[in-house]
Amino acid sequence: MEASVDALLAEQLAEGWQPEIHTSLALSDCPRENWNGIPIWRYPYCHPFLGLSAGQRHKLDQKGGNLLSLSLFFALLRRPGVRLFHAHCGKRIGGEVLTAARLRGKPFVATLQGGVFDVPAQETAQIAEAHQGAFEWGRALGVLFRSRRLFHEADAVICLGRGEYENARRELAHDRVHLLGHGVNIGRFATGNGAAFRACHSIPQDAFVLACYSRFDPQKDQLSLIEAFDLLAGRHSGLHLVLAGAPTVPDYLAQIDRRIAASPFSLRIHRLGPIAGTGSDLPDAFHGCDLFVLPSRHEPFGIVVLEAWSSGRPVVASAVGGLRDLVRDEETGLVAPPGNPPALAAQIGRLIDSPDLRARLARKGLEVATGSYSWSRIAAETERIYRAAEDRCMRVRKKGRP
Repeated sequence: MEASVDALLAEQLAEGWQPEIHTSLALSDCPRENWNGIPIWRYPYCHPFLGLSAGQRHKLDQKGGNLLSLSLFFALLRRPGVRLFHAHCGKRIGGEVLTAARLRGKPFVATLQGGVFDVPAQETAQIAEAHQGAFEWGRALGVLFRSRRLFHEADAVICLGRGEYENARRELAHDRVHLLGHGVNIGRFATGNGAAFRACHSIPQDAFVLACYSRFDPQKDQLSLIEAFDLLAGRHSGLHLVLAGAPTVPDYLAQIDRRIAASPFSLRIHRLGPIAGTGSDLPDAFHGCDLFVLPSRHEPFGIVVLEAWSSGRPVVASAVGGLRDLVRDEETGLVAPPGNPPALAAQIGRLIDSPDLRARLARKGLEVATGSYSWSRIAAETERIYRAAEDRCMRVRKKGRP
């Protein structure tokens, strides 16, 4: 489950709402469970293509390929007591949710979790490559569920980053587009045992540690960070790099490992697996680094930046997607153009050399996270959007339009 979604639902549950999650079995084989009081239903699904290999299916699962779940659709039609349908995905599944909402006369809200209107061509090509050579038989169902119209017809569309928001407003030409990022649990990240994290992973306690905690995917571009690290490590003997995350593209993880092995400073690069999202592991990991780096080529928002700020860590990030608005250069962090290791190394080097700059950016980042991105504030803004969607849905129904 998306960390941002479960945090929002936990806040809604605390406010007395009754959120439910209905999704596919793509990333879990557990059809029914309860997460901290929130019921989760998962349904059988398929990728509506003929001729997909097992590897292609895995890539589509990991990248949110355009899957289909008729059992999910019919469950939504039958589910009692629904106030509103909120889809955190688009394409066919999003269209199924839209169609269920319209058939039941309920409001429909869509959040562009992975981006739609501000996605680089490279990212789009990677998804297309996952089903290259296969025949797509599900297009007719996409038309039936109005998948290509779901953002046009939604009662509200939520964008995480300003670039996505501005593009969506131009493309959709309606006034139901809202800008609302993710939130962060400030208190959870305020403390952490960085020394224990370093000891667990054989990182010297006196090292200066760069970290990137994100899934291993070309979108996140850890390769550029390794290149930048190599440019700096010769001048900074105590510099270490920690990379941690789950592999969503196994071929890319293999590239990462080969590049680390080829580095003259490979013994100072620590490639870890995923860090548990619950418990103290993630706060410990943030407190175990001195500087957090997010070198993404595409990033709708960047919730890990909020987590780094909440942990009191300064940030260097790519000037892409939602990061362009979230990280203000020289104010809350430093930015670098994507896919440019020398420029990234230069910004990292500035922070290595200047404790005062690190402290100032970390302090300002924490102020922004605390003042603008608490989950209670995000939940309150979400409720405001829900009410606007309900009003719009009611007006449309009174006019007798679908």
